[in-house]
Amino acid sequence: MTYNGWMKRYLLLLPLCIGYTTLYAQNDSAINTKKSDTTVHPLYEVVVHAYEQNTSLQKTAAAISVINNNQLSEYNNTSILPAVNTAPGVRMEERSPGSYRFGIRGSSLESPFGVRNVKIYYNDIPYTDPGGNTYLNQLGLYNFQSIEIIKGPGSSLYGSGTGGVMLIGSMPENWKNGITLNYTGGSYALSSSEAELRIGDSSFHNVLRYQHLESNGYRQQSATHKDVISWDAVKHSNKSELSAHFFYGDLYYQTPGALTLAQYDANPAEARPSTSTIPGAVDSKAAIYQKTFIAGFTYKQQLSSHWSNATTLYGVYSQQLNPNIRNYSRTSEPNFGGRTVFKYDVPIGNTNLQWITGAEAQQGLTQDRTYSNINGNPQNLQTDQEINNRLLSGFTQLSWQVHQWIFTASASINQLNVQLSTISSGPDTIQNKTFTNQVAPRMAVLNRITQNLSLYAAVERGFSPPTTTELAPTGSQVNFDLAPEQGWNYEVGLRGFALKQRLYYDVNIFYFALQNAIVERRDTAGGDYYTNAGSTKQGGVELYLNYTLYKSAQAFIPECSIYGSYTGDYFHYDKFVQLDNDYANKQMPGTAPNTIAAGIDIHSHLGVYVNINYFYSDKIAMNDANTEYAKAYSLLGVKLGWEKNFNKYSVNVFAGVDNLLNETYSLGNDINAAAGRYYNAAPGINYYAGLSLGYAK
Repeated sequence: MTYNGWMKRYLLLLPLCIGYTTLYAQNDSAINTKKSDTTVHPLYEVVVHAYEQNTSLQKTAAAISVINNNQLSEYNNTSILPAVNTAPGVRMEERSPGSYRFGIRGSSLESPFGVRNVKIYYNDIPYTDPGGNTYLNQLGLYNFQSIEIIKGPGSSLYGSGTGGVMLIGSMPENWKNGITLNYTGGSYALSSSEAELRIGDSSFHNVLRYQHLESNGYRQQSATHKDVISWDAVKHSNKSELSAHFFYGDLYYQTPGALTLAQYDANPAEARPSTSTIPGAVDSKAAIYQKTFIAGFTYKQQLSSHWSNATTLYGVYSQQLNPNIRNYSRTSEPNFGGRTVFKYDVPIGNTNLQWITGAEAQQGLTQDRTYSNINGNPQNLQTDQEINNRLLSGFTQLSWQVHQWIFTASASINQLNVQLSTISSGPDTIQNKTFTNQVAPRMAVLNRITQNLSLYAAVERGFSPPTTTELAPTGSQVNFDLAPEQGWNYEVGLRGFALKQRLYYDVNIFYFALQNAIVERRDTAGGDYYTNAGSTKQGGVELYLNYTLYKSAQAFIPECSIYGSYTGDYFHYDKFVQLDNDYANKQMPGTAPNTIAAGIDIHSHLGVYVNINYFYSDKIAMNDANTEYAKAYSLLGVKLGWEKNFNKYSVNVFAGVDNLLNETYSLGNDINAAAGRYYNAAPGINYYAGLSLGYAK
């Protein structure tokens, strides 16, 4: 079927494509233990924490996607990727197992790996370091109990990041003392296990988790294993709350490297082969060894009837070893900092006034040494660098609710200082760069037209200075001439309920004019370097619908729901000339113009459930010139299970298949790579099965 045929077919289905997992914000003590209880909570009751307002989604003037642990449980219990990709405007990619790329509205365009232009918080802790890097792959699946994704610049309250913000919560909201054991096994020697212990009382909650994941991978040189240990604790009192979060992750994954189209077509499972001058991924033993430790504390207190404060202090240490086809790098990245937010909330007549003000500070020191790589071992020292990053941000926000209207105005002032010291056989050199007083305002208005319908509009400025990876790529030339990205985003959205609250819809339209876009380049040896790409025009539409087809507590099948989302991203260069090449009006590479996600969830009184999910991606431009594209693809997955509660005990047995259509596709492309090495093949049809056992007092 042609692409237009697929579009017509699935756009006709969108009014029905609805999902109970977002409409009903149920929370479980374990991700893959579903509720047999029929109690549901409509989405308008869900409190979101975006922009520090802690209010219902219907009262929030922003494009936000909420992903809870029920949605995560509909897939194979090893990664958040498929659940995240059901959110319109959000794309997560996997270049190889353990090597993730996460972006919002095309923000991952510049990122060879990891996260770029998105600020991430883990239990109120700034998880994105002051250098702009985020090791999202270090977290285990069960550290994600709730996810809020703010789409569009969040700079007015969260500092740098033109793409948006991700807020991760690791504490189960439906608290019960007990223990949960989970295991999943599958194709390519997949083995994933997790143990969760919940102890405490009504005022003191503790969650201890251990997670282990390993796999041989679909491609040659793509094995991975990960161990994650975490402890989350929350102590409540009448007017205060103290929370502590400790996390240690030890991750190893091999990196097979990208292929040319000819190599990809001949054998997509092959690792990057050697050439006469450059060794391949296997010969180089290309891999990443990554360890991260986080400790953070948050103290929230009610200072008076109108004043409250939340203050977070944290420390992080990350270490990474990376033998690759070009060199061998050793990096250590300690950083620490804090965030404090004061809130003043007071009713004035028939109106309500809320004032939020605060500050965030981060300090990091990166030590990066690069060696020659001889068969996976470091040899001669090539470069020795120290990078000192200091990020300061002050912000304020005023919200005024007048009847059905909510007006919001906010702004932040931000400063990033980067000092790079290069140590070599010659004289040491020190380079300084300060990105000063980047003011980021935001103005928004929301009209609660009815109890079930909200209309909002927002105008916001975003900025994002280059990350340390872009200023000083490992083994490549330092480029302190990179300018920060900045631009204005204009947005209008509509969300609400219809058909007796069985239908939920959320649609928004945006236009983002970005200046000094930073784009990635790759040399023939696979090295990354970056350049400013002039201006871009990024317009789009995002639609999410869900619908409860059937719901009856007395029926044999008490619940049947479908969901669907559509993303239309129309991203083009505005002005971009590189040497003799003019890329004006060319499609920006790395982003699919159209994506569709849909699924159906069926639950029976016997405990049997079925989850069917579908994902379509349009073709993707691989380079600025738009001379080569990754083809469009469709993915189909099915999960079948049986879950049952026996008084205090629960059991969940499941099995499933991913990529049922056995598509050959590339998930995580190397954009603008030299010699056309763009493609990182994803697995074909693959299978999994698992078991979850639980006990709750």
